[in-house]
Amino acid sequence: MVFAAGLGTRLKPLTDTMPKALVPVAGRPLLEHVVLRLKANGFERIVVNIHHFGEQIIDFLKANNHFGLDIRISDERAELLETGGGIKKARPLFDPSSPVLIHNVDILSNARLDDLYAVQSAQSALLVSPRQTTRYLQFDDTYRLIGWENIKTGELRGQKGAQALAFSGIHLFHPSLFPLMDCWPDRFSIIDFYLSVCADHLIMGVPQADLRLMDVGKLDTLAEAETFLTTLSSDTIPAGPSAGKIQ
Repeated sequence: MVFAAGLGTRLKPLTDTMPKALVPVAGRPLLEHVVLRLKANGFERIVVNIHHFGEQIIDFLKANNHFGLDIRISDERAELLETGGGIKKARPLFDPSSPVLIHNVDILSNARLDDLYAVQSAQSALLVSPRQTTRYLQFDDTYRLIGWENIKTGELRGQKGAQALAFSGIHLFHPSLFPLMDCWPDRFSIIDFYLSVCADHLIMGVPQADLRLMDVGKLDTLAEAETFLTTLSSDTIPAGPSAGKIQ
């Protein structure tokens, strides 16, 4: 699932006329970069949630023949549901027996997605790294999630752990967690959800020490993003769409 419903307020004035997902980097919309990367990694079905200028995303995907993939739309134009609510709404569009990779549309990285699928026992696997940030997820010495901390404000939820790591915006969600969302409202954060269930359910961090990641969420990162793309290996961010349609 690609989170593409955000308002993109940090990218104004570009997002006054287009969704964040269609803001171009190196001549291609952010959404195209992410979709092509997922396709190159073998993904066949992608759910894209929409809200802000959502019809532009629908038209863009149609114009590109959905990049030869089974791309489904989770329509949040009536109400923006945040990350947890977005996953909950999209539930009917997923294969109930398969884990779902969640990927923010504004994240460019050299993430090794296979590493998330290697954590067989976890109900969710979060790609994390030791990069500097103001907000850290807290893990015990086995990389089990136990808390969250904002080091700027001092706010701590849950417990401090042996490992404090930054979340990448990329994670694996198993459908077995959906029943636990039934009592949650339509709109909520997936991190809030993970923190509420991690004591009884296995939510794991998957560290990638060499993770190179850029959050293309601000105007001043757009120029940097083009240079950043050139530093990533060609098999991480494909040079162009592959021929043919994956069945």
